[in-house]
Amino acid sequence: MSEEDVEIVRQVYECVNRGDWERMAELADPDVEQLGTVGGLEDRSRARGLSEIRQLYEHDEEAWDQYRIEPERLIDAGDRVVVFQREYQRGKSSGIELVAETASIVDLRDGQVVRMQGYMDRAAALKAAGLSARDAQH
Repeated sequence: MSEEDVEIVRQVYECVNRGDWERMAELADPDVEQLGTVGGLEDRSRARGLSEIRQLYEHDEEAWDQYRIEPERLIDAGDRVVVFQREYQRGKSSGIELVAETASIVDLRDGQVVRMQGYMDRAAALKAAGLSARDAQH
């Protein structure tokens, strides 16, 4: 993994949190895929292209007064980056606040994001990327 790939992934998180879809279009392949979070409510969902991905996030904004994902750690997995992240959400009508420690695998090709897959369980994300907990400690 190059420092450039790490920076691309960091910028993707910034774009999602700010809703900067124009910048995101520069970082992602036109056919980028976002798969539903493994172990989550929409486990088997799939969005292809930024238009569909944007719709997913805009749908989340309807339910949550606040929603952000903060990357905590980026882990080299070859042509992928495993991201340990913390998700913050506050319900619009309920005011209930949720914090979850989750993970994502971000696949890159030729300097662009081609696939994103969330995981409720960080160990499952490491395993899916061919890594162990020991690899994550380095």
